[in-house]
Amino acid sequence: MYPALNGTLVAGRPTPWPEFAFLAKKAGFPGTDVNLAQAMAQGVRRTQDILKQLKLKPAVVAMPVEFRKDQATFDADFPKLEAAAQFAAAIGCPRMTTWILPSSELPKAEQRRIYRERFKKCADVLMRSHVRLGLENVSPVHLRKRFPYEFIYRTDEMLEFAHECGPNVGLLLDSWHWHHAGGTVKDILAAGKQFVVHAQLADAPDLPPEKIVDNERLMPGEGVIDLTGFLQALKKIGYEDGVSPEVFGRGLKDMPPEEGARLGLSTTLSVMRRAGVV
Repeated sequence: MYPALNGTLVAGRPTPWPEFAFLAKKAGFPGTDVNLAQAMAQGVRRTQDILKQLKLKPAVVAMPVEFRKDQATFDADFPKLEAAAQFAAAIGCPRMTTWILPSSELPKAEQRRIYRERFKKCADVLMRSHVRLGLENVSPVHLRKRFPYEFIYRTDEMLEFAHECGPNVGLLLDSWHWHHAGGTVKDILAAGKQFVVHAQLADAPDLPPEKIVDNERLMPGEGVIDLTGFLQALKKIGYEDGVSPEVFGRGLKDMPPEEGARLGLSTTLSVMRRAGVV
């Protein structure tokens, strides 16, 4: 497995593709998350050339279909997926991810049925290009209470839901959400290599659950999450893809993008070395 630059490390400052890839290289990352829309605008050949020139591994792209709103919105976005899947596969990045809020306006069973139908449809398209889809469970308490009905927030339940959506659907495994959902190493081992599509790292302060805020995270190794157990479990299942530090807050908006990127890389490498996975 290898560290990959995640856009949170530049704290929202404009760093469009391919400048983002050049930043990843300059900061020392061996891999990078890929901005799908911007890279597609550059084209397959140009994107391939950039990655080859910089010797960067493309870690992951985000699913371009809006599935959280009404059916009309989903239907309007869905046609984008075929070309996106073909592009991701062509640049050597057959991994696409998205996140799911842990609460909804609809009762859980109804929301689950709607999402299952939509993800099944997406998975069928992705399968044609041999692309896997990773679903991220989001877990902090304040987001579980954002809407009237609690939805999936545990890692094990998200894996169960992923299995319902298709054989190429698994997890976007984020240490932050794994920890705040009460996740264990067994959850990662149960998923196995095939169903961990991508991994993200962040750390958390030692606060009670009701005080945790999703956009106030720590760099890997600065908090209380068992990142050694998390990473060693990934190694045990044979995970070989990107590990992206996804850190919101932490003063990153007050740092130059390169400084934030370097801090994310150094802290990620430190915990990976401590865990014996690099």
